[in-house]
Amino acid sequence: MPLGLLQARRGDPAAAATLREAAERGYATVELQWTAQVAAARAEHAWLRGADHEIAGEAAAQYELAVRAAHPWFTGELAFWLWQAGALSGVPAVVAEPYRLLLTGDWRAAAGAWRALRCPYQEALALASGDSDDAGLAALALLDGLGARQAAQRVRRRLRAGGNSRIPRGPIRATAANPAGLTARQVEVLGLLAEGLTDAEIAARLSLSVRTVGHHVSALLAKLATGSRHQAVAAAHRLGLVPGNNEKPGNDKKPGKVGGPGKEGQPGKDGEPGGHN
Repeated sequence: MPLGLLQARRGDPAAAATLREAAERGYATVELQWTAQVAAARAEHAWLRGADHEIAGEAAAQYELAVRAAHPWFTGELAFWLWQAGALSGVPAVVAEPYRLLLTGDWRAAAGAWRALRCPYQEALALASGDSDDAGLAALALLDGLGARQAAQRVRRRLRAGGNSRIPRGPIRATAANPAGLTARQVEVLGLLAEGLTDAEIAARLSLSVRTVGHHVSALLAKLATGSRHQAVAAAHRLGLVPGNNEKPGNDKKPGKVGGPGKEGQPGKDGEPGGHN
């Protein structure tokens, strides 16, 4: 599932096949913890493709099941996509707070709630739902920083349609060409994570603050759609972003604060915020 969403958000044509396979496996379980995630991912993919008319068909059935199960995170995410499609009849009684805020019209508070959870992709979607150009530009900056080109494209189109003349260009070619959309600095930080260094050690090596290193780690976890440093390093090796195989068991036992939902917005264990978005 994380791979399919990563591909979808980056505009990779392989996303459709990846998510189709995930759907076959997920729906076969008949378990909400998998079916809800599949439905949300496919609904998002429809939105990213501009196929808004398909969103309700992907999300509605699992949304009803999530509501009956009173599951706040699955309900919230599926409600959000139905809302995007104009197919949400009302705000559900049980819904995770960031989604409740957005669905009731307080996009600023919703963005702040996602920021507090360190979920930049969801923060960007909340900002993009706002009624000001500044919010749209802030959303665009976050999405470009995450390498979420397909989502950024939707925001750019909306801003252009509104007559905004301050729309920045997308990521520079070097970043866009990177398999995961990482910046040169993020690749550098990732390489040091692969060596087993802590945030403080990386900060000393690169002459950065520990807080800045933490921001870089959060961003690269999101771009790689991983929930831990250990997973990020493994993904980096698979993508050829770092040389050799220097990852050390237990790297994820030294995490900085990188909380937030798992698959770039997907709930962690039992649907609650767990890995990084």
